[in-house]
Amino acid sequence: ESCSNSVTFLFCFVLCFLHLQTSRIARSEEDKEGAWDAWGAWSDCSRTCGGGASYSLRRCLNGRNCEGRNIRYKTCSNNDCPSDVGDFRAQQCSAYNDVKYQGHFYEWLPVYNDPSAPCALKCQALGKKLVVELAPKVLDGTRCNVESLDMCISGICQAVGCDRQLGSNAKEDNCGICAGDGSTCRLVRGQAKAHVSPEKSRLQIDPMLIYP
Repeated sequence: ESCSNSVTFLFCFVLCFLHLQTSRIARSEEDKEGAWDAWGAWSDCSRTCGGGASYSLRRCLNGRNCEGRNIRYKTCSNNDCPSDVGDFRAQQCSAYNDVKYQGHFYEWLPVYNDPSAPCALKCQALGKKLVVELAPKVLDGTRCNVESLDMCISGICQAVGCDRQLGSNAKEDNCGICAGDGSTCRLVRGQAKAHVSPEKSRLQIDPMLIYP
């Protein structure tokens, strides 16, 4: 009986210890989250079309001891720009046309797809080999390169999927459908793929894609 009482006591002790540890962890997580104020309203979009970025801020309530970020981003204005609207990076380069560089005025053209600094504003003087970094970072919403929707935000290239969502890895399938499985199109007489889905009206040629 004495042995049985000892085992029962030890079992209860272990249960109480585990309960206290779990409670401490839960309170710790609550304290971390409670140290932040609520997220603020979203800012205006950095662009009116073509895909831009908006941010929201929150304030640390206990000085600088909060864990996590005080800023978050999302994409916005994902509608296509009108045909007469110029390239966003080119607009930023041309803004320096009326600013003297080393005593001279130049007409600046954008430098694209710089692997070493995709979010720096590098421009080339028209008709010359002069390439200059006119700003350490482009405006939020500028494409990192011309081959993808990835955009620069606060000077850092951020992934953007075909669904235009920040951090998304969604890609178009062989039929041109975002996050599709390749089952919405077929090869018609070996010429062009006709979309079954009405989501997109454009046709794409893909001789490697053949459906019986």
